[in-house]
This record gives sequence, C-alpha cells and structure tokens, in this order.
Amino acid sequence: MTVKVLILPGLNNSGEDHWQTRWEKNYSGLKRVKQDDWNTPVCADWVQRLHDKVTSSQRPVVLVGHSLACNLIAAWSQQYPTDAKNRVRGALLVAPSDTEAPSYPQGTSGFAPMHLGKLPFDSITVASTDDPYVSVERATAFSEAWGSELVWLQQARHINHESGLGDWPEGIKLLFELTGDPQFKHS
Repeated sequence: MTVKVLILPGLNNSGEDHWQTRWEKNYSGLKRVKQDDWNTPVCADWVQRLHDKVTSSQRPVVLVGHSLACNLIAAWSQQYPTDAKNRVRGALLVAPSDTEAPSYPQGTSGFAPMHLGKLPFDSITVASTDDPYVSVERATAFSEAWGSELVWLQQARHINHESGLGDWPEGIKLLFELTGDPQFKHS
C-alpha cells in the first residue's frame, strides 16, 4: 500500500521556490496541510488541523515538516500517541526551529517549550550547520530526543528557498527511505 505524504510548512508557509512547493508540483500524492494562520500560529490549532488530516487518510501517512512544523509533529505525536503510532509511517523533520531561542521570531503561541518526546515512528532530522534558528547543539538534542536519524547539511542556512537547493534531490532520497515509494527513488 502506498503512503500519503503530508507537506507541513512552518511559519509563514513555504513559497513558490521552496523545496516543499517544488516537491508538491513534481511528485504525485503529496498534499500540503493548509493552516488558517501562517503568520501568528497557535499550536493547538495547527495540531488539530494535522490530526484531522492524518485521521481522515485511508492510507498510512508520512509527514514532511519544515521549521516550526517539526515542533508541530512532535506536539501532535505527544497529544495523539495512538494515532501517531498506528497511522504514521515516518517523518522527515527539516530545519527544526528552536522556539525557545532568542533568535526565533515572535508571534507564535504554544510552540514553546520544545516538544521533546520520542516519536513513535521512524524519523529523519535534517539540520544545517549554520541555521540562524537553531544551534548545532540544540538540533542534535532535538534529534536525539525524537529518536531520529540525524543528517547534516553544511552551510545550508535554514534549508529553504534561500539555501539554493532547488528541487533538493538529496531530500527526495531521504523521503524514499521513509516511504519506499518508487517515484522518489533516484539512481
């Protein structure tokens, strides 16, 4: 059975040049979870929207979170552990933001402190060595707490459109590891 891949952008959504948006255009079965408020999000609202999308899926789900959405995935899995265990095959957690850091933008509600429980599904955390929103030490701590495999990108900033990743084929290879879906297999 194929999986459903849910794209979860972070604060301010992911624009046209972001790898998440490019993936949606280039691959079938990827669906963005649209939030009502991208600029001043409330964690409880985002968690509920994610829960609705996961539980309405007829297929197992793989979550692809960027930035604040990494903390969203962790928060959701702690609030709904049975659904997380039974319905989610894995998660790709890209550029987790440290909502407790002074560098994190103002305007979010309920995302701090960071949710650091072990995830009940396979996960891969991808972090950059020079991300302005998370230190190397904190990204490592998040990955360890979540029970994730940790992949480092050198000098990729916040792993977004400004990083110049384009379609980010290396990320697609990681998505293949989580899904097994042949459309993501590149030789």
